[in-house]
Amino acid sequence: MSCHPYTAITAQRLLPVLRNADADEAVRHTAALLAAGCRAVELTTSTPGWAGAVARTAPLTDARGRSALIGVGTVTTAPAARTALDAGAAFLISPYPAPEVREVARERGAAFIEGGFTPGEIASAVRSGGAAKVFPAHVGGPRFIRSLKAVLPDALIIPTGGIEPGEVRDWLAAGAAAVGIGSGLPADPGELAALFADLAQPCCGDCAAPEPRA
Repeated sequence: MSCHPYTAITAQRLLPVLRNADADEAVRHTAALLAAGCRAVELTTSTPGWAGAVARTAPLTDARGRSALIGVGTVTTAPAARTALDAGAAFLISPYPAPEVREVARERGAAFIEGGFTPGEIASAVRSGGAAKVFPAHVGGPRFIRSLKAVLPDALIIPTGGIEPGEVRDWLAAGAAAVGIGSGLPADPGELAALFADLAQPCCGDCAAPEPRA
């Protein structure tokens, strides 16, 4: 079944952000997450050989047999954006405003979750791509998300940076559409599966969603 990345991420509510020592480790970590019930995973350009890891994980499926949605984060240049999409990335993420990446995403019809911190940066990212990453989220905390949602009530906001798994529900209660987690996820497969099962919401009936806004 096809599914827009935003739909999968907001249904999953927890987006793992992987920064691994090498591509092999990234592939292993991604496979473990998929087996635990995760579908959307963010690899990052800080991992050596990241493009190869994307190419190897993009064809995988999750525990329910659905196609994996492998995103690439820390994408800040046009060449990196094109490399990620050519490797099979389902979505792109930047940690801060990245006009070059925005343009590539528009040209290729790709989902791009642009990063920002100020209300203006976040509003611009939402207008452009339909969603925004708030980074570094721990600086403002959940109260900052509540303030943003007061003026951007329909925005898909994904806070990332310095958030522990046990804090995810606090951020969701503040209005986050999903939460990016870079460390602290359980290593035990059973605990990891329980975490995703506990947070997950039903996806849409046909597992499809509108394309991101132009």
